[in-house]
Amino acid sequence: MLLLDITETIHLADWEIEFQPIRAQGSGGQNVNKVASAVHLRFDIHRSSLPPAYKERLLNYSDQRINQDGVIVIKAQRFRTLEMNKEDALLRLKELIQLAIKQAKPRRATKPTKGSQRRRVDEKTQRGKTKALRNKVDF
Repeated sequence: MLLLDITETIHLADWEIEFQPIRAQGSGGQNVNKVASAVHLRFDIHRSSLPPAYKERLLNYSDQRINQDGVIVIKAQRFRTLEMNKEDALLRLKELIQLAIKQAKPRRATKPTKGSQRRRVDEKTQRGKTKALRNKVDF
């Protein structure tokens, strides 16, 4: 059974994602110490059905939610119900995978224009003149 669509061609099955209900932290109401409404999502990158290029990019991606063993752990406790927190965790997993596989645009070196260089130097000389006027006046 498919659980999460990463792209049109790449999908994650329900056996790849593990949910563990936990108690939410922080202040709460009557049910805060009784109901496990927060959730830990665990996703093992090595065991997943992702393409090898995706796995490599994820394992090299710098994010605190990816531990040394190659397991993504996402804690969701934003909402009051377990179902909403599961959906939130799945959405955050999808965003993390999409961010990791996104290709960064190559940087190109550029030069400042002659006009901008001239304006910068003119601004500096004007600032210097303004500061020079703050000196003590010699009678």
